[in-house]
Amino acid sequence: MTKMQQITILDTATASTNLGDQIIMDAVRLELSELLPDAFAHTVASHEYMGAKSRGLVRKSEFAIASGTNLLSSRMWFRAPWKLSLRDGLLVHNVVLMGCGWYQYQRRPDPYSSWLLRSVLSGSHLHAVRDSYSMANLSKIGITNVVNTSCPTLWRLTPEHCAALPKTKAKEVVTTVNTYIKDRDADRRMLELLSKHYDKVHLWVQTGTDWDYAQNLHPGLTMLAPSLKAFDDLLESHPSLDYIGNRLHGGIRSLQMGRRAVIIEVDNRAAEMGRDFDLPTVGRTDFEKLKNLITNPFSIAVHPPLERIAKWKGQFR
Repeated sequence: MTKMQQITILDTATASTNLGDQIIMDAVRLELSELLPDAFAHTVASHEYMGAKSRGLVRKSEFAIASGTNLLSSRMWFRAPWKLSLRDGLLVHNVVLMGCGWYQYQRRPDPYSSWLLRSVLSGSHLHAVRDSYSMANLSKIGITNVVNTSCPTLWRLTPEHCAALPKTKAKEVVTTVNTYIKDRDADRRMLELLSKHYDKVHLWVQTGTDWDYAQNLHPGLTMLAPSLKAFDDLLESHPSLDYIGNRLHGGIRSLQMGRRAVIIEVDNRAAEMGRDFDLPTVGRTDFEKLKNLITNPFSIAVHPPLERIAKWKGQFR
């Protein structure tokens, strides 16, 4: 009997305030369950600094998978979502990226962050990032064993899947707001536009601060329970429903579940993935384009880079 393979998954949904991280981890676990069905997978949190036990699990694993969200930063010592310490840089060297992205638009990585990322990321594996911007930043610090695969949440939005998505406006809409990067005027105008063109506007919150913010912006919203299950139940149960909102993974989840969606760009994530993979996005204040997308038929054709995804997966087979 061969030795059982052990890996570690850096879980971005643990200790996270954003339900969107659960959507990412759903996709990660689905892909890994098919790619590495016989591996024993440990789980540690990426949003908290590792203690001795978590670090030990990573070190005894053949490799660790870090996936999704804005884990990478030019300032890994300051407000970086991925909590890495100096000790991790000295002791951990086997992390493999799976569709990770860069935290906001930033200047060139500083020397410490460059060293830390070069140290913890495996030099013998191919890394996957979610967009060209993230890939370019890694290249600046000498990490070139990288492919741009998009986020794992896009990997199954194939041409066949997208061809079946609705092309015309639904009767109702589900929306999201973003208190991470607020623009009260733009968000109020978005909600007013949705109320004008849809019979009912449902609101789903991805973070705890979104709820009060949205209620203060616009009356008459139908509030969903603050859970991913409530969002999934709505997407499954309402026969005529669009998604239009400024939470990236709320829109991606809607596409995954067969819904017409438009994602409002609030930062580099939607903008870069829209540019690279034709994700249906629109600028935050481009209300004329948004109105046209709402009222006129259009086809959604996301283009995940299937050959690059297959290349990244192929290293584990």
